[in-house]
Amino acid sequence: MPKHFWSSLKRPIMTIAPMANVTDAAFRRMFAECGGPDVYWTEFVSVEGLLSPGKDKLLPDLWFGEDEHPIVAQIFGAKPEQFEAAAALVRGLGFDGIDINMGCPDRAVEKQGAGAALIKDPARAREIIRATKRGAGDLPVSVKTRLGYQKAQLEEWVPELLAEDIAALTMHLRTRKEMSLVPAHWELAHQLVALRDRMAPQTLVLGNGDVASREEALRRVKETGLDGIMVGRGIFGNPWFFTASGAAPSLRARLERMIRHTELFEKLYHSDVAKRAGAIKNFDVMKKHYKAYCSGFDGAKELRIRLMDAQNAAEVRSIAEAFINAEDSAA
Repeated sequence: MPKHFWSSLKRPIMTIAPMANVTDAAFRRMFAECGGPDVYWTEFVSVEGLLSPGKDKLLPDLWFGEDEHPIVAQIFGAKPEQFEAAAALVRGLGFDGIDINMGCPDRAVEKQGAGAALIKDPARAREIIRATKRGAGDLPVSVKTRLGYQKAQLEEWVPELLAEDIAALTMHLRTRKEMSLVPAHWELAHQLVALRDRMAPQTLVLGNGDVASREEALRRVKETGLDGIMVGRGIFGNPWFFTASGAAPSLRARLERMIRHTELFEKLYHSDVAKRAGAIKNFDVMKKHYKAYCSGFDGAKELRIRLMDAQNAAEVRSIAEAFINAEDSAA
C-alpha cells in the first residue's frame, strides 16, 4: 500500500463521524476553529447522484475549507462502476481520502443494495472497494460498516474487507438490526483488533458508538487496542470536544459559537452559489444543533423553544444575545 495521510497520523486518531444533514461544511468549520479532530468526514453522498445530470445539487455536500485537512469524502451506492467514476470525481475535488459507507440502515439506501445491505453481499462489497481504488488513484480508500446484519458476524464479514487492503476500517459497534437502539458492543472491539492483527496489520481500525467525551474516547482506545475513535452524537453542541480539556467553555462562549455556526450555515447554504445549484439547505437543519448548544443550564428549555421559531441567522442572534444580556444583568 502506498504512503498516505493515515500512516502519518499520531495515535490515538480522533475523527468526526459522517452524519446526514449534520456533518456539513458549517458544522466542520466550528471544529476547525475550536481545535479540530485528526480527520474530518463529509456527509455521505450518493455515487449515482454524483454521476447524474443533477449532480450540482449534491456538490455542496462536498464543500470543505482549507482548514479541514485531512478530509475524507464518504460515498454510498451499489454499482462498482459508479464507484470508480465517482471516486475519480472526488479525487479531482482535492480530498485526502475516500470512505465507502457499508453500514447505513436507512431503508431507502438499503433498497438500492447500498449501505448496510452490502453486509449481506460481501462479493459485491469487495468489487466496490476494488472499483473505488481504481478511481481513487493514489488516495487511500477506507470503509465504515457495522458488526453484522441480523447478528454480530465479525469472523465472516471483516475478513472480506481486510482482504482488500483498505487503509482504514471504522466499525460501528452495533448490527444493522440493532440500529442505535442498544448500547454499542465495545466488548467486541478486541475481536476486531485481533482480526486486523492477523489478516491486515497495515489497516487502521477505529471504533464508533456511544462515545460521549474525549476522556471516554481515550479510555476506549487504551482498553481495546484500537487505533482511534470516530465520534458521532457525542460532538453535538461541543466544537471543543477534541481539545485537551474536551469541555465547552462559558455559557456566553457556547452561545456565541452557536450564533457563529448559524451565520456560517446561512452564508454557505443560502448563498448565490447554493441558489444557482438548487442546493439550498433548509434552515431547520440548524435546529437540531440548538437542542445541543442549549442544554444543561438554567433557562435552556425556554431558550430552545424561542430558537425553534427562528427563521434566519439574524433572528437567532437577536434571541441568543437577549438571553446572554439577561444572564449578565442577573449575575
